[in-house]
Amino acid sequence: MRRSALLMLVLAASGLATVAHVFADPSPPAQWTWDLPSYIPPPRVPADNSMSEAKFQLGRRLFYDKRLSGNGTLSCSSCHLQERAFTDGRMTSIGSTGEHTPRNAPSIVNSAWHATYTWANPALVTLERQMENPLYGEHPIEMGVNDGNRKEIVARLRADPDYPHWFAEAFPEKKDQISFDTIIKAISAFQRGVVAFNSRYDQYLQGKIKLSESEQRGHDLYFGEKAECHHCHGTVNLDDQFVHGKTREAETPFHNTGLYNIDGKGAYPAPNLGLMDVSGDPDDMGKFRAPSLRNIAVTAPYMHDGSVATLEDVIEIYSQGGRKIESGPNAGDGRASPLKSGLIVKIDLTSQEKADLVAFLKTLTDETLLTSPRFSDPWVKSAVLK
Repeated sequence: MRRSALLMLVLAASGLATVAHVFADPSPPAQWTWDLPSYIPPPRVPADNSMSEAKFQLGRRLFYDKRLSGNGTLSCSSCHLQERAFTDGRMTSIGSTGEHTPRNAPSIVNSAWHATYTWANPALVTLERQMENPLYGEHPIEMGVNDGNRKEIVARLRADPDYPHWFAEAFPEKKDQISFDTIIKAISAFQRGVVAFNSRYDQYLQGKIKLSESEQRGHDLYFGEKAECHHCHGTVNLDDQFVHGKTREAETPFHNTGLYNIDGKGAYPAPNLGLMDVSGDPDDMGKFRAPSLRNIAVTAPYMHDGSVATLEDVIEIYSQGGRKIESGPNAGDGRASPLKSGLIVKIDLTSQEKADLVAFLKTLTDETLLTSPRFSDPWVKSAVLK
């Protein structure tokens, strides 16, 4: 598929959304400008949390501030590292009390265009609502905020010599300017503003560069009918839950990719049962949201539980139509799962085709994102050159 055809595909695929009245008009307010390629429509923004530079910068400070956790040991950035495209490199993340979360930390990059959040919860349709999970969650504990320490955490921020000014600048209309309502809105504004569309793939879409022969073959496989990657990763954000400011009807697919089949009936190991955890429907066992593949080369390990170490391993699993685990508590043949999506079938990719797909996937990394001062830790003081 050539570039012009691809642009038409991804833009056509973006006609998804959520309840219209919850979100503001997509036209940006005067204090905020979305700097996007022509093929990326501005994202949806909640009507009660418009974007502003002051709010973005406040959210950035809060995102990197460990004082926001109950025991003062963990920040949002502890599980979302900029140099890893805001993932953490672990199979599963570790909360403020040392408890492991059951799932792999997803990237926050371009999350403004997601229809739902986390790995498998169709009820979480805004960043603001999602933010409550790591803040207040008890099983597992992440940030460890609860009724017993909320006032103490707010007091920490009020006692800071600069936070009162920053909150006043970001929320001039609020009477109670430092609260968990404004904390959540500011961090959500920062996350909404973490935008990265400057990969080599984007430069290719814009006609600025040509891909190498291997990358082009991988691209054609990805968007073709042999590898069929685009069926679940085909929007402009390379996922299949893409929404923007003018979309009106949400499509929120979740997929069982044949990663597990521990009982011969399609079962996944607890506590990660996928969409079934929310719906209670046995047919939803093992269904998870297809993540964006942007920056995928720097976000290992992969899958909802971080159980796949490399891109090569991921491609091998899809080439085989699922994963067979030979031994151990999770042993089973996911390729034969009766609950596996019909999109996951044996492909028999050659070694060269697998290498070409990896080459293309590596073009999806926005290198500027990984070091941009705009998204970096504002609490780190630059070393004084002597």
